[in-house]
Amino acid sequence: MLGLAKRLRARIFQASTSEVYGDPDVHPQPEEYWGRVNPIGVRSCYDEGKRCAETLFFDYHRQHGLDIKVARIFNTYGPRMHPNDGRVVSNFIVQALKGEDITLYGDGQQTRSFCYVDDLIDAFLAFMDAPKELTGPINLGNPNEFTIRELAENVIDLTGSKSKLVFRPLPSDDPKQRQPNIAKAREHLGWEPHVQLRDGLMRTIAYFEGLVRERDPLIFGREAAAGTGKPGHSVAELQARAARFGR
Repeated sequence: MLGLAKRLRARIFQASTSEVYGDPDVHPQPEEYWGRVNPIGVRSCYDEGKRCAETLFFDYHRQHGLDIKVARIFNTYGPRMHPNDGRVVSNFIVQALKGEDITLYGDGQQTRSFCYVDDLIDAFLAFMDAPKELTGPINLGNPNEFTIRELAENVIDLTGSKSKLVFRPLPSDDPKQRQPNIAKAREHLGWEPHVQLRDGLMRTIAYFEGLVRERDPLIFGREAAAGTGKPGHSVAELQARAARFGR
């Protein structure tokens, strides 16, 4: 893609990640912080892949004058997330709507900062419209910090679920805290997020409730397609629903 952008003289955007900071010992994380990543850990393929991509973007920028934009995205959520994508927000909502136990790792006191998708898209557009000199990397995320337990409790409250919290061992190299310093985004893009967590969760839960009401096979697995309980959907019905939800 960098080679293509070079040939076409196109501006190119990299969706990097807060994972480049690893398990940080600087908090909140500014763009100048180089991070604390285990290069051979169980999470390192993703972390180091994004770090390598940033390196390549800046090599092309320095050597070929390529017009680059590198955004470090902090946890994003919202409607149209895939139910099985493994992210904490979708995991918790699906578990709550199905009345299953909500799984937390460690004591649930590790923190994350959750940015609603509409806010993030506004930041993307502002960044891509910014002058060429603003290459990034630039942090894009909501600086409001919540523990994972607080997130789970909000999801249970908003769904009215009877789900219980269950605790599992904390995975290796799991970051203990994550919060963006967005001073650069505020200064150079005139941007900051506006959607608060509970509001964003309500919108996201409404989307997933729609899938659950239709017994989406992505959530309910084979039972929906096999016709147990409620008849499964035809291929045409699945395609129509996918188009309706924009998936």
